[in-house]
Amino acid sequence: MIPVEGHKNLFRDEKSGAIVNCDTFAYSQYIRMKQDRKNQKEEMDQIKSDIEEIKTLLREFLNGSRTNWTWKFK
Repeated sequence: MIPVEGHKNLFRDEKSGAIVNCDTFAYSQYIRMKQDRKNQKEEMDQIKSDIEEIKTLLREFLNGSRTNWTWKFK
């Protein structure tokens, strides 16, 4: 591996000529951010699903199609 001038984390592979980034900290940050985005998307999808379910239940309630509703007041 040949260091790339002016870039402390970049190296050129002698055989292929490819530039390789050897900054493991930046890579770890990238992976963590990618996982965080995935988790946020999954959470948002779950929230959307929950809202749709609530809307459906409200529509059914307002239309009177639910006969098993029981109201308990204390």
